[in-house]
Amino acid sequence: MRPLFLLALMLFCTTLFGTEKPNIVFILADDLGVNDVGAFNPTTFYETPHLNQLAEEGMRFTTAYTACNVCSPTRYSIMSGKYPVRSGITDFLAGTRSERFEPAKLELFMPLEEKTLGNAFKEAGYRTAYLGKWHLGNVDQYGPQFHGFDVVSAEIRGEIRFLAPGYESIVLPEYPPIQRGEPTIEIKTARLTDDALTVLDAFKSMENKPFLLYLSYYQVHVPLGASDNYVEPYRKKRAALGLQNDPDKDFADEEQVSLTDQPRKTRIRQNHVVYAGMVSQCDECIGRILDKLDELGFNDNTIVVFVTDNGGLATAEGSPTSNLPFRAGKGWNYEGGLRAPLIVRMPKLVKPNTVCDVPVISTDFYPTLLDLAGIPLQPQQHLDGVSFAPLLRGEKQDLPQRNLFWHYPHYSNQGGFPSSAIRQGDYKLIQRLEDGRVHLYNLKNDVGERNDLADAMPEKVAELQKLLFAWYKETGARFLEPKEGRMPWRPK
Repeated sequence: MRPLFLLALMLFCTTLFGTEKPNIVFILADDLGVNDVGAFNPTTFYETPHLNQLAEEGMRFTTAYTACNVCSPTRYSIMSGKYPVRSGITDFLAGTRSERFEPAKLELFMPLEEKTLGNAFKEAGYRTAYLGKWHLGNVDQYGPQFHGFDVVSAEIRGEIRFLAPGYESIVLPEYPPIQRGEPTIEIKTARLTDDALTVLDAFKSMENKPFLLYLSYYQVHVPLGASDNYVEPYRKKRAALGLQNDPDKDFADEEQVSLTDQPRKTRIRQNHVVYAGMVSQCDECIGRILDKLDELGFNDNTIVVFVTDNGGLATAEGSPTSNLPFRAGKGWNYEGGLRAPLIVRMPKLVKPNTVCDVPVISTDFYPTLLDLAGIPLQPQQHLDGVSFAPLLRGEKQDLPQRNLFWHYPHYSNQGGFPSSAIRQGDYKLIQRLEDGRVHLYNLKNDVGERNDLADAMPEKVAELQKLLFAWYKETGARFLEPKEGRMPWRPK
């Protein structure tokens, strides 16, 4: 009788104190814009039924930000809970574009001593898996297998696969080489999804431990490519809606990129059928993951997070999408480059079909997930993150007042100029790093950032600059370097 009594006692304690740890599936899409998802933009040209359903089952955040306007810094912020400026990972790895000035010095990998999200959950007894695009160090010795992940199928140089001792029973599918001319990103995305399904099946069959599955998709990054079965429905849809290609209707002038550049074009309407096909495949693959969680009985005790690494691509490299009403896109510190579609689902905790307008940022995932899992917070690590778990639980309508910061001392491939930014309440200040010029916007009244208030509100500019300069000092921010005798602006 004694073993039965102990088992009953354990089950009672689990029910009473909630000691059963939730599983976590964290899904990161690449370059998908906030207005590419139907749950955030009912008029979008693209069709995302599975993400829309996920939003109906959870909470969507209408003011979610990435910590940078390009990928690697945001990926670092999720893994570390810190602003990228603290590590020197302030551009994609390894971005070295030079224009009027040289870019700031860029670190090329995430330090091994960083206690990542993977490390924290592994220490807490979780099984950990990282699948997909890494982009935090382009050499094998800095891959996810050295940052707390026991099961790895990731792109570093080529594709790397790793199983820690005790995981040998997981047999990841073997794939034939991708042939020249095939839509590479499409194939990688499908293969990654197959890997994820295999890992979920394996975790179900193993001893009862919670898991963290970090799923980093390749879609919808360039090179653009999708097979006809994804593209053809959108060709028909575009024709039916009268959205055929027309440069005069598809694009508008953005602005000068640097002091001597010509105005740049930005896409102002969604009608790119190949990109649309890529969005559909990404949504379809996410649907397969959600179906597998349901099939395996994981739904009730699994947190699903969906987010992207930066804004949609609207000003270069094919300019496949539009982020309107938000300005510009990937590679810019305007809202179009920083806003992300964020959805969180956790049955029995998050009320279905709820909307949160409170600003959150990608540094917040680290403490939030620890909080939701009942793991002690580690503020010495996630220095810049704040747990938004109270918002998910419905305990609060807001978070403690704070400022949000961005620092991008580089020239982006998408034409964005080097700049920093701070958001305080409704106000956002952008500081150009070539010459120190500033722009001030009231996002409540002007989410498109078209009405520059800097000249009309010098006191607000001075207040926000003071806060920004103090943040530079605290975080050890790096700045543009001289070129050909020309000296860039420096904060005083």
